[in-house]
Amino acid sequence: MTDGTQRASSLFSITAIVVSMTLVAIGNGIMLAYVPYVLSRADAPSWTPGAAVTAIAFGGLLGCILAGPVIRRVGHARAFSCSMALVLIAAFLIALGVHPILWIVARGIYGVAGNANFIIAQSWLNHAADNRWRGKAMSFFYMAYVLGLGVGAWLFGRMPADGNLAPLFTIFVTTLAILPIGLTRLPTPPAPARVSVDFAMAWRNSPVALIGVLAAGGLSMVVQGFTPIYAATNKVGQQDVALLMLVMQFGLIFVQYPLGTLSDRIDRRVVLIVTCLLITGAAVAALFVSFQALFVLMLVFALWAGAVESVYSIANAHANDRTDPDDFVPLASTLLVAWSVSATLVPLAVTALTPSFGPQTFIYAVIAVALAYIAFVAQRLRLRETVPTQAREGFEIRSAQVPNAGALVEGDKAAE
Repeated sequence: MTDGTQRASSLFSITAIVVSMTLVAIGNGIMLAYVPYVLSRADAPSWTPGAAVTAIAFGGLLGCILAGPVIRRVGHARAFSCSMALVLIAAFLIALGVHPILWIVARGIYGVAGNANFIIAQSWLNHAADNRWRGKAMSFFYMAYVLGLGVGAWLFGRMPADGNLAPLFTIFVTTLAILPIGLTRLPTPPAPARVSVDFAMAWRNSPVALIGVLAAGGLSMVVQGFTPIYAATNKVGQQDVALLMLVMQFGLIFVQYPLGTLSDRIDRRVVLIVTCLLITGAAVAALFVSFQALFVLMLVFALWAGAVESVYSIANAHANDRTDPDDFVPLASTLLVAWSVSATLVPLAVTALTPSFGPQTFIYAVIAVALAYIAFVAQRLRLRETVPTQAREGFEIRSAQVPNAGALVEGDKAAE
């Protein structure tokens, strides 16, 4: 086989992976809108919509821990089939009818599968992509997945919320998602490196990056998870809720890219402070802009979501700027676990406080986290010098909704 044929095969295989994960994202986008919308309007305890958000994050934490051993035991292809089976089981449980506790369990099961899917997909992308275009391939993967979430939410607005059409459609697109990867001829990549958590190393290299990823995990899960709950409790219609969640995903591109480009030119810590100021300003605006001015509110939430995603990507880039390449694998493991822990604990706290402080609690929580991080970064600016521009890695678009497991694979492959 010639090099040109090998290259074409790899490009085709990468397309198959992206198509599969985009279909998964569409199904997830439907459920991210459907579950909180229905639970918020059903005769269920007020804490159940927030608990469903928390369950996804907790399941994701378990997925981070379990995915590597499962892949090493049975290989990527079988592990992918198993993770897809978990997504289907979760959707089936929700299709049985509105049973709040069962739905919370189902979202936890999805969380386990979700992070396993990301690790498997990023493994294949990193293994197949040429060094010259790997960064572009990963950025395309992130954007396709996040926009798939938005399309899924938009599709939810076009189907009845009553009944089980939404979870049934999720089962349909998830089943379709198995086909492209199931038919790919791409060789199985090496198993990902073991998750070796070293918080001391991550803190020593860059406290700003470690705390930034912690902040981003909680911020992203709260903003993405509680926004449909907030809208539903304010009597926003189903189609408008779906459109709001679609518009929020476009903030990833139109906000994150310019901020990321700016962080390649000036101190990333300064850009993180600017980003958190945007988050705070958008959160305050979300408190006061009426749902009657829905178009303006959608723009505010798009800016808000995009700024939140930017904290994650810029903090990741800053961590790599400060870290020796030999430490990239334990760094990626540590940041992955840190993201998952924060994405579990912050929504859990918001869920516990919402009955006392009302549906706007998640907005107050975002403001508190953003301001605390601003204070921390400002204090670190006085204690440590800026990384020279020539010593920084290039910024890549990343999403806090797609945990970064790619470096685990890169590190394992480099070790062979």
